[in-house]
Amino acid sequence: MAGPQAHDKRPLSPHLQVWRWHVTMATSIFHRASGVALYLGAMVLTAWVMALASGPEAYAAFMAFLLSPICLLILFGITAAACYHLANGIRHLAWDAGKGFDPKVSTATGWATIIAGAVGAVLVFALAFLA
Repeated sequence: MAGPQAHDKRPLSPHLQVWRWHVTMATSIFHRASGVALYLGAMVLTAWVMALASGPEAYAAFMAFLLSPICLLILFGITAAACYHLANGIRHLAWDAGKGFDPKVSTATGWATIIAGAVGAVLVFALAFLA
């Protein structure tokens, strides 16, 4: 059995100084964060339905609130979370089929999901406000 001095010199594993940041780590964190954002988005959707059911005055007041600049920014974030979560969910389906575990493929699909989330959110907002 090793003495206490040998144990003190061993590195802790995994340690932040050992790990190198990579896109698959970020996509894992983003996937969890987007799930939380979608939960909050479901509450906004529920409030919208409640305002809709409460009558024209309540609906008009709620829509005026939703169209304020800060709420539009929040709605854009929720939309980006939904688009990213969808894209990364498709990536996870490929993983469930045993595809895409090669480090280069995993990195490429990670960047693709991040880009797809951003582009998807911009497209949804463009369609919503141009229509």
